[in-house]
Amino acid sequence: MDFRDHVGLACGMDIEPCVLDNPFLHEARVGNVEQLPWEDNTFDIVVSNNVLEHLSEPATVFSEVCRVLKPGGVFLAKTPSSLYYVALLARCTPHRFHQWFNEKRGRAAKDTFPTLYRANSVGRIRGYCLSAGLLVEDIRHIEGRPEYLRFSVPSYLAGAFYERVVNGTRILSSFRVVLIAVMRKPMDPE
Repeated sequence: MDFRDHVGLACGMDIEPCVLDNPFLHEARVGNVEQLPWEDNTFDIVVSNNVLEHLSEPATVFSEVCRVLKPGGVFLAKTPSSLYYVALLARCTPHRFHQWFNEKRGRAAKDTFPTLYRANSVGRIRGYCLSAGLLVEDIRHIEGRPEYLRFSVPSYLAGAFYERVVNGTRILSSFRVVLIAVMRKPMDPE
């Protein structure tokens, strides 16, 4: 979505140079999120979309996000839950298998990045926020369509059944596919 005409500054960062071609950004940078290239108190909002699962040093990244947020700024993160069956299987299989599987789903092997799942549970997100100085406003588990199982009708139906079960009760919510976390940098004391 193009927010450029609705915000003062839309920036993006990725380890892949393709970010430089993103037409929806005022400014794009290639780099590692453990060292954000922006000054302190730059952004009102930082969005992380399917990044937390790849972090080798989550505590550093959460601190960096807090640093670049303005007081009162929001950190919004979407990431797979560590208890979702895909995450559980991913931790038990080599990266080459992930690349092969995603190629079968139509995704290039080079676009499959290693996953570590070090910031993908409610408890871990809360812990990293506490150490970074961020306040947790909300963390939700969401279950959607079983996209990883769309390679066959039986597998997709099994995934749809799974989705119905984990959405049917709050007790099973931590087994849903996605964590959405809303965190905030506290306002400066006056």
